[in-house]
Amino acid sequence: MENSDEKFFEELAGEKAAADENYEVELTKAPSNVSDKARTEVKTRESYDEPEGQLTVDVYQTPTEIIVESAIAGVKPEDIDVNVTTDSITIRGERQHAKEVKDDDYLYQECYWGRFSRSIILPQEVDPDGADVTLKSGILTVRLPKLNRKKAKKLKVKTDE
Repeated sequence: MENSDEKFFEELAGEKAAADENYEVELTKAPSNVSDKARTEVKTRESYDEPEGQLTVDVYQTPTEIIVESAIAGVKPEDIDVNVTTDSITIRGERQHAKEVKDDDYLYQECYWGRFSRSIILPQEVDPDGADVTLKSGILTVRLPKLNRKKAKKLKVKTDE
């Protein structure tokens, strides 16, 4: 840890200890290999040209499915990645600007260009294998069939003779 980081945490611990006499803090340094790994991850993230934008979505349900919709006009289907688990969905993609425009030439710049993503924890379990994704008129629609684990299944007893 750098000296200024150590000082900050020592001051913070001192303030907490002064406020609560039962409060104890032990500062430890991370092994050098952890710091190197963290530095590598930060450099990797910084190597991207732009930060990742957050995709706007509508999520609603019917009696049998959860539906996720998002307006992503200008994105090619091959530039969209949709991952679904039983309890979450992640949509990633990239909207590429077809023209190179200088910053000084913009009068308004409200559209988002570049990488985007959105992860959503679903309110109910879904069947990832039954999921369906369509892109029509710039609207991405993901249909996620609900799993109904409350249904009872009657089992037939077999004899083992």
